[in-house]
Amino acid sequence: MFTFGSCGNSNEEQKQERYRPVKYQEVSYSGIGQVRSFNGTARSDKEINLSFRTSGILTVLNIANGQSVKKGDLLARIDNSEAQLSLEQSISALSSSKANLNTATSTLDRTRTLFEKGSASLSDYENAKSSYASAKANYESSKRSVEIQQKQVGYGIIYSPSNGVIAAKNVENNENVSAGQIIAVLNAGSFMEVSLGLPENVINRVQQGMEVSATFPALQGKEYQGVVNEVSPSISEGSATYPVRIKLLGETSEVKSGMAAHIKFRFAETNNGESLIVPISAVGEDSKGNFVFVIEKESESVGVIKKQHFKVGVLSPIGFEVKSGLKAGQIVATAGLQTLLDGQKVSLK
Repeated sequence: MFTFGSCGNSNEEQKQERYRPVKYQEVSYSGIGQVRSFNGTARSDKEINLSFRTSGILTVLNIANGQSVKKGDLLARIDNSEAQLSLEQSISALSSSKANLNTATSTLDRTRTLFEKGSASLSDYENAKSSYASAKANYESSKRSVEIQQKQVGYGIIYSPSNGVIAAKNVENNENVSAGQIIAVLNAGSFMEVSLGLPENVINRVQQGMEVSATFPALQGKEYQGVVNEVSPSISEGSATYPVRIKLLGETSEVKSGMAAHIKFRFAETNNGESLIVPISAVGEDSKGNFVFVIEKESESVGVIKKQHFKVGVLSPIGFEVKSGLKAGQIVATAGLQTLLDGQKVSLK
């Protein structure tokens, strides 16, 4: 009898030991994450895309990555010989029309004098005035034609619109480029900035002039200070985020356009200073929304899993804010959510 009873106790202990061990954490009040980090990309505050307004073969390309340029420097030219020929023809037509205008002006002046002396008829005077008006109209038309053709020739030439540095070169000389094709990007700004997108649950907590800090994976150990420079009032097209620009302060010569950045925002706490927080690792999601596996203790070492849906608030570095559905003091599983079942008994670690 004694031996039988001993075996029964051993089986019960082994059964208890077979309960799946789980990690858990208590739902508790804490200061809502005052520090939030978002990813962005460094860029100059003023980037100019350089392109032609007409198509053709590149014949001049004075552009290299990292090259410093001054306003007015010749950067590129295409073979626009047709526009140049049209300009020359327009200039020739302008010269001819100006000569005709001079002749018509002299004829009008002479005919007016003769008409006033009675040596010319009214018909002669009217014909002279008509010839002058026609010559003047032709001259003005020729002037406009020259201006238009000069612009057409100019569309095939790119001068630097500002002092700056070439950030990107997209073509090579002798290539056939089209109108509007970006051949290079000019950094012409006075400071570096970081562009990023913020979700709707934090955008109303961001204001222009707000101080932030920035770090760059490529620049290990360096932290830069910055301020919010622009906050878009609408969602970016094709994205679910609001565009924000951060102006970097101080010396930023090592920050290059295109570098990945991490921007840290320090938000004020909620009105009561604390919010109910559930760990990020404890939260799952299904067709009904967000849920956690609450553990109801049967003893100090054994608990029963209960799936419980709840409403989440903002996400902070320490967890999700709980809007409703959970209470302080409840314990929730924080690992292996995919393999836990409602009603399952577990061993508390």
